[in-house]
Amino acid sequence: MIPPLSGSNTVATPADVATNYRITVIEDDAGDALLVEELLADTGLTHTIDWKQTLGTALPALATTKPDCVLLDLHLPDASGLSAIQAVEAACPTTAIVVLTGLAEAAAGERAVAGGAQDYLVKGQVTPDLLARVVRYAVHRKQAERASAELRENRLHAQENARLERGLLPAPLLAGSPVAATTRYLPGRERALLGGDFLDVVQTRDGLVHAVIGDVSGHGADEAALGVCLRITWRALVLAGHRGIDLLDLLEQVLVAERPREDMFATCSTLELDPSTGSLTIHLAGHHEPLLLEQTEAAELPAAHGIALGIVPGLAKWTPSRAHLPSGAALLLYTDGLNEGRTGHGNERLGTAGLIDLVRTAPSRAPDELLDHLVDSARALNAGRHADDMAVLHLTWN
Repeated sequence: MIPPLSGSNTVATPADVATNYRITVIEDDAGDALLVEELLADTGLTHTIDWKQTLGTALPALATTKPDCVLLDLHLPDASGLSAIQAVEAACPTTAIVVLTGLAEAAAGERAVAGGAQDYLVKGQVTPDLLARVVRYAVHRKQAERASAELRENRLHAQENARLERGLLPAPLLAGSPVAATTRYLPGRERALLGGDFLDVVQTRDGLVHAVIGDVSGHGADEAALGVCLRITWRALVLAGHRGIDLLDLLEQVLVAERPREDMFATCSTLELDPSTGSLTIHLAGHHEPLLLEQTEAAELPAAHGIALGIVPGLAKWTPSRAHLPSGAALLLYTDGLNEGRTGHGNERLGTAGLIDLVRTAPSRAPDELLDHLVDSARALNAGRHADDMAVLHLTWN
């Protein structure tokens, strides 16, 4: 009885001295398995080897050990052909697969490569040099395939993000206006698509400046798509002359019609600013108040609260709140990703008071520098413990 193969060969060529190839042999014939071990010992590759006689015993080990290369017999007691290749690939997608075929099965080896294997070897025609080349190239080929797949995925991800960003973060329509807008947007998760937060600013023909910032509940593609829909709808309705409660009611109707699930809702703040007088009208739908920034001070701008869009469709009531924006002052509108993160002091949230402290201690009140300071400081304090999308809108009036 030949014992299960395991061990390592430490004789390496200069090209392979830095690489320890982890190799699993799945072969039911003990004699063929021993021959593969002896050939590997003569290759000069630094390697470790593990032998499994059946696919059923190999798959759990593959998922745990994740070898660099699997030498796979195409005829096992419990699997054969392409099904065996697919099972190995599913258990360990990063592993290169080299199939072992008989003398009369060269065509089977070619079919195996077409079906996902990196290469094949014909039993009885394998030399140490050939085995070394096949293992090295199969591993490198698999790595190149994975890198290429990740590159394609990253490109598609970037393209999708760019499309969503154009929908969620349009260019403000403020030509010739004394109002200036500065924005920031960050998804809550690494490599995530942009989320459901949205914002927009437009100036209408009557000279009024309109702004919105909102947050669709949840994270993901559905939420991002709904956020884009609401943002575009808001702009179209504002340019068509809709204002205040009528505007929010129409937005809610669109949300209810477009949302893929009944539990989805959206919070938002809308405002109208008359630059000629500084008069301001605010509507809150489940959203928090904006901050009024004057010189070195910052404070919440009092406003009446209303229910979020989509919670009780058709029954919500929103109350307008009016205020005056002093010349040279600024407004800061934001979603809760900015102020609901942790602070590093126990489980304490940053909150509105903490955000106001960040504004007061900012080294500069210039819009870009201020927003960078707020976003960077909030993320540093949070240290990844709270993952929510973050949208910020800064408006100045001169």
